[in-house]
Amino acid sequence: MPSAQKPMRYGHTEGHTDVCFDDSGSCIVTCGSDGDVRIWENLDDDDPKSINVGEKAYSCALKNGRLITAVSNNAVQIHTFPEGAPDGILTRFTMNANHVVFNSDGTKIAAGSSDFMVKVVEVADSSKQKTFRGHDAPVLSLAFDPMDIYLASASCDGSVRVWKVEDQTCVTSWLLLQKCNDVINAKSICRLAWQPGSGKLLAIPVDKVVKLYRRETWDNQVDLSDTSITQPLNVVVWSPCGQYLAAATVNGSIVVWKVKSQECIERMKHEKNYSICGLAWHPKYEQIAYTDTEGNLGLWEDIGDGKKPSDKVANTVTKDYEDLFDGDDDDYLNGDMIEPQSSPRAGANEDHGDDDDLMPTSGHPRRAIIDDDDNSLDIGMIKANSNLLEKEEEEDDDQIGGFPALPTSSTQQPFYDGPRPTPRQKPFQSGSTPVHLMHRFMVWNSVGIIRCYNDEQDNAIDIEFHDTSIHHATHLPNSLNHTMADLSTEAILLACESTEELASKLHCIYFSSWDANKEWTVDMPKDEDIEAICLGQGWAACATSALLVRLFTVGGVQKEIFCLPGPVVSMAGRGEQLMIIYHRGTGFDGDQCLGVQLMELGKKKRQVLHGDPLSLTKKSYLVWAGFSAEGTPCYVDSEGIVRMLNRGLGNTWIPVCNTREHCKGKSDHYWVVGIHENPQQLRCIPCKGARFPPTLPRPAVAILPFTLPYCQVTTEKGQMEEQYWRSVVFHNYVDYLSKNGYELDENAKSQSVKEQQELLMKLFALSCKLEREFRCVELADLMTQNVVNLAIKYASRSRRLNLAQRLSEMAVEKASELATALEDEEEEEDFRTRLNAGYSTSAPEWGRLPGRSAQQDQEMEEAEETDGSEEAGGMPEVPKQRPNPFSKAVSSAEVITPKSAIIASSSQGRVNPFKVSSNKKDPLVPSANVLDTMSKYSKKISSGRAVNKQSPPVIKPLVPKPKSKQASAASFFQVRTPSSSERREGEREEKAGNEPPEVQAAAQDNTENKRLMRPCQKGGEPLCFIILNLKC
Repeated sequence: MPSAQKPMRYGHTEGHTDVCFDDSGSCIVTCGSDGDVRIWENLDDDDPKSINVGEKAYSCALKNGRLITAVSNNAVQIHTFPEGAPDGILTRFTMNANHVVFNSDGTKIAAGSSDFMVKVVEVADSSKQKTFRGHDAPVLSLAFDPMDIYLASASCDGSVRVWKVEDQTCVTSWLLLQKCNDVINAKSICRLAWQPGSGKLLAIPVDKVVKLYRRETWDNQVDLSDTSITQPLNVVVWSPCGQYLAAATVNGSIVVWKVKSQECIERMKHEKNYSICGLAWHPKYEQIAYTDTEGNLGLWEDIGDGKKPSDKVANTVTKDYEDLFDGDDDDYLNGDMIEPQSSPRAGANEDHGDDDDLMPTSGHPRRAIIDDDDNSLDIGMIKANSNLLEKEEEEDDDQIGGFPALPTSSTQQPFYDGPRPTPRQKPFQSGSTPVHLMHRFMVWNSVGIIRCYNDEQDNAIDIEFHDTSIHHATHLPNSLNHTMADLSTEAILLACESTEELASKLHCIYFSSWDANKEWTVDMPKDEDIEAICLGQGWAACATSALLVRLFTVGGVQKEIFCLPGPVVSMAGRGEQLMIIYHRGTGFDGDQCLGVQLMELGKKKRQVLHGDPLSLTKKSYLVWAGFSAEGTPCYVDSEGIVRMLNRGLGNTWIPVCNTREHCKGKSDHYWVVGIHENPQQLRCIPCKGARFPPTLPRPAVAILPFTLPYCQVTTEKGQMEEQYWRSVVFHNYVDYLSKNGYELDENAKSQSVKEQQELLMKLFALSCKLEREFRCVELADLMTQNVVNLAIKYASRSRRLNLAQRLSEMAVEKASELATALEDEEEEEDFRTRLNAGYSTSAPEWGRLPGRSAQQDQEMEEAEETDGSEEAGGMPEVPKQRPNPFSKAVSSAEVITPKSAIIASSSQGRVNPFKVSSNKKDPLVPSANVLDTMSKYSKKISSGRAVNKQSPPVIKPLVPKPKSKQASAASFFQVRTPSSSERREGEREEKAGNEPPEVQAAAQDNTENKRLMRPCQKGGEPLCFIILNLKC
């Protein structure tokens, strides 16, 4: 009985359509650009049920009573069938989903989108998603392996990829299709399909032929073609038995082959030659339903009954395909249809399904050798001849769905099951959206926004500045098709790729120039394409495909050129800093292997990071790289982890934020546009179900807080530790900028130090409460000296005298270290002054400045002696020269350090030979036991503070400050003889030391401590102290 073509009927409005049967074949389901899904009982149904799923429907799939549709709101929806009730959204993309398919059992769906992404989602739990990245253009079509092991995808980038679903890796890739930038411009939508059952063949429509690829080996077995095919093929579909393959073209032809013999058994021509974009084979009968791009539905019946066409079918394959199934020919061992031993079987219920798959019709008997897919294999013949056939069959029964190792043969490569290399990430501009989009962001940074519009009406670039005082908004034509851009407060930098006629160009608009010529363009050498660009202060840079980085001034002068160790991934610039991220090598198992170089391009050019490995989350890639507003390098990976360079710890990277913690859905992301350290802000754009935002409407910027991933941040201790170290990390830029000569806000610096010291004091109080005295000492080591003195008072009031004693010793060490550092700084300053002034031929006196007479020196010494006597305030006269107790020349016997001794200023001391003037004074060095003097001198702390505003920041609130504001630096380091009144006072203190500790603690209370601290009493014990008016 010949095949019959029924007249087509109207189904949807003009546009792309799709068609499928339900599981039983009782109805036909179609969708179209009118946003409706229609359910037809048959082709003659005049009143089909209609379900509106959106504005436009691009693809539909039906299985197990669930209807899946890809609609124009970038979502993949699910509806009940046949009721049509909405049942939720399975996943979202940033662009339209072009194709959706079910797996063999209907538990998962695969969807491919125009944003290059492929997702596999579980129908029962949409939160379980897997994302496949690797295509560089919109995805055209998908096909699930019947064994649910592989997923095939075709893309506008010209490639067809096969993915392993479990680990999301690309197994193989073929460059078969013509490249284009969007689905509407594709010559074919390339609907590929796996052979039902074991899935041993993958059919791919390529131009005017259908290529069949063998599973596991991925060899091109055979090409199916026909003389009636004059236009590219659009879609292919297998019969449920797997014996026949149908293909439709863009001009309305449908051809059916018998795969085994490669014979064309049926041909059909569309009545109006419209492009056929939907094709579905009835699950039970020999019927094919098809739809075209005009919205029409047709049905072709009685296909594949064995009747051959009247004329001879021309075959493009030179070798007789029947010989592959004879087993009598020597070519069998080297044939194209070898089935790997590792191909899994579909299951027990399909044991005989493959017997009808590729049965020869020539009458030649096949060898009785059974393999996983019931096809002969060269290793099978060897085992059959060795009487091992029965054992092989038993092993195959035990390995249903498994993966035994591939046998090695003359035509088959050994099976490799180790780590697979990861495809290298393509270069990108930070703050940009994909190039294929018609409306896209070329860059969005802290300076402004550059948008690109490339459609039928216009091809232009719009530039907008956040601060209009920098420059007004600008509209530029994009005749050269620029794809890369960067923006700074000085210039605009654009770059385009090369074409067959034009070289790759770098175009700069230096709008801060004072002359009339503000633009310049540079052509790259032949076969050298620009892949990344960036701007800095007074310079521009581009990285090319020749692994070169080229530097220019913003005026157009070529500067240095240097080589990169690997292909560039991204570049960023700010001020004098240039950061380059590139491929250090090949990554494996989904990981990228990236390196980073950080350079300073100022007057003193130097390299800070020398190609150090860039840390990324496992199986992630780089999505943003740049600098904070304060100039600290940062980057973000695809898992949402933001990392920042910690200059205070040897230029290491520290994670400062996880944007995924702020996302509501698993498909939601944050698109980073800027990072600020003061105030601590991560500026980003929330993207619902996408990785990047659309250009219209203008997206809103959100601000996320920073959080370091410290342990136990839910506890009070963990929270304060995280806050302290975050404050330290986010204020490292202060030291870096001060070293590089930038002006800084001293108030911000002092505020950060104050914040850090308050947190340390709170941690100290908490540790005291928990009786962790050793931890208290560790915390005190991080404090400044005046906060250590507060800690000493806190410890003494908490009756932890052992801790207070240790802290007092630490205070002495800190004071001596600081005094030594100050003296070294003064010596260095004096030495530089002498170098600038010049020397005479005779050896100068180090205690005398150039140009100063000995008489002037003597007068200054007398003035210092007078000041020292005023500071002594009635103290008995002591010898004028006392050895410095911190000097190496003084023996231990000369330094008097009794327990109750007080190191105070002497009336006169040795003049510092490196001191320029004597109107500065150095701080006092506390005694070994600060507790002995606490009650005696505590009332003079406030006056000491006033003096310290003019002196180096070393505060000793437990030691009396001199009354005079002009004391020599050395006078504070002299040991003096105590007066008689001080001896009597010391004796009273010794007597008081024999009293109970409660009495001593009460006696040490004073008004200063009351002003600095407010104890909270509970049960008579001090619990914590709130620090008031803490000045660092």
